[in-house]
Amino acid sequence: MIDQDSKRSKEPSMFSFFKDLPNVCSLAGLACVLLGIYFAILGNFRFALIGVLWATLFDWGDGIIARNMKGRTEIQGAFGAQLDSLIDIVSFGVFPAVFLLSYGKFHPVFLPGAFIIIAASAIRLSYFNIYGLIDKKTYKGLAIDNNVIILAFVFLFEQYFTYTSFSIILYTLLMLLPIFNLASIRTYKFGGKWVYVLIVYVIGMTAFYGWF
Repeated sequence: MIDQDSKRSKEPSMFSFFKDLPNVCSLAGLACVLLGIYFAILGNFRFALIGVLWATLFDWGDGIIARNMKGRTEIQGAFGAQLDSLIDIVSFGVFPAVFLLSYGKFHPVFLPGAFIIIAASAIRLSYFNIYGLIDKKTYKGLAIDNNVIILAFVFLFEQYFTYTSFSIILYTLLMLLPIFNLASIRTYKFGGKWVYVLIVYVIGMTAFYGWF
């Protein structure tokens, strides 16, 4: 009993992880996707996409920071990985599900699709947390952060369709992406200099959607 109490006393406080820069970056992404969900519920879909795109950028950023930080402990790394995974389910599972529901005016027909999106994201993240990458540059299945990047691009063309037509397109797209997320196919892990491409993409989309 004494040994157990001694062990517990050596555990870091939860607040201590706020001082870890990658976690700060992860939480900034969470704040962005919260804004995205908020605007999606309000029906401001372009602002919603801006929010989730910045969340994606912060999601990439926390990993880059973590890999380049010196003196980061094993515990900090493990905590950061868990935090990142939990935030990913919000950014790339809950957000697109809410986006679909809101665009569908919360009609019950969109509920199965929302469930599939969240369930597929949870399964993929759980699988990745156990098995990780195939190798340093290869995923099994499409990484779920790509889903919102593709969604933001496809939504550029929303203005050229009727509401009903684009609802079908959106629903179809968001049902196809989980298939690729869970498929046993090899996909490239974008990293390194690709982060600059993402930065340009996010800033460009922010400017376009903000202006539009």
